[in-house]
Amino acid sequence: MIIGTAREIKNQEYRVGLTPAGVSELVRDGHQVLVEQQAGLGSGFSDDDYRQAGAWLVERSALFAEVELLVKVKEPLPSEYELLRPGQQLFTYLHLAPNPELTAALVSRKVTALAYETLEKDGSTPLLQPMSVIAGRMAPLVGSYWLQRPKGGTGLLPCGMPGVLPARLLVIGAGVVGRNAARVGYGIGMETIVLNRSVNRLQKLDVEFNGNIRTRLLNRAVLLEELRQADLVVGALYATGGRTPVVIDREQLQQMRPGAVIVDVAIDQGGCSVASRPTTHDDPTFVADGVIHYCVANMPGAFPRTATQSLTNATLPYIRQLAKQGLDAALQASAELSSALNIRNGQVVHPALGAAPAS
Repeated sequence: MIIGTAREIKNQEYRVGLTPAGVSELVRDGHQVLVEQQAGLGSGFSDDDYRQAGAWLVERSALFAEVELLVKVKEPLPSEYELLRPGQQLFTYLHLAPNPELTAALVSRKVTALAYETLEKDGSTPLLQPMSVIAGRMAPLVGSYWLQRPKGGTGLLPCGMPGVLPARLLVIGAGVVGRNAARVGYGIGMETIVLNRSVNRLQKLDVEFNGNIRTRLLNRAVLLEELRQADLVVGALYATGGRTPVVIDREQLQQMRPGAVIVDVAIDQGGCSVASRPTTHDDPTFVADGVIHYCVANMPGAFPRTATQSLTNATLPYIRQLAKQGLDAALQASAELSSALNIRNGQVVHPALGAAPAS
């Protein structure tokens, strides 16, 4: 099979779909691998690194024209839509539920689109997990930066001081993002509270942290009470394939402290605050109702060396299976790959995507 990875063109996106080590494995399997020139520079991988791994370095137009399986990190942008070919397989983060324009483009181009974030294994999302870990660990750090008074924040030092309380971190959701956000927030000395609808996850967190963080069941009354006291909020909710539920409405937002910060990690799936809208690394925040919103849609792209290596570690076994068996056989053999399938031959096939409301 001809497999390729393109240079990412999303604003401030430095990750790349395959490491040279991943390319080497695919070449050893007998496949031809094309890599767009300078695709890996942002992650610290040179063109020579890819050549030595056995890749062919090509220009963008040649890459899109020739590859059968296109491996990316982020969803195609409008300038890439016309480069996609009918029947071409696309394997990347797609987050289609809040993006009807991209969904329509993939349907129109008759692309077979498999999404990292909907691939499920034993109730987990193993291709989303490495980026969720990074984004979760980043969230209290970037949020703490925006708590500085010169940045418009409340001016509280996150870890506090002897005789002075630390800042209060509220994490909404106790999945991979939420657990890692709590880990870092607690680790830097913040008062940490985690809300979740499942008591089982809260019980696990209580054991993991030896009771040193507070946990509460997520409902509207509890959320409002905690939002009023929070200095930093991490939105860590996720709905596989669908749109993230908006749990912070306008009334709740208006009752938060002026200068409080929301880091909405859920923005890829639409966000969990009513005011959330995607931002970029070079313009990461905006203020709504006195609350600073950080809604960067590719947070792990800020640490591309780590992110690219961890992503390839997770995706490579599935890429190898697709390449070795072909699409039909791989989908038949693997329930995991079947769960990643969002669009095939111009048809939306993922049930959660089909049920998602139009944005």
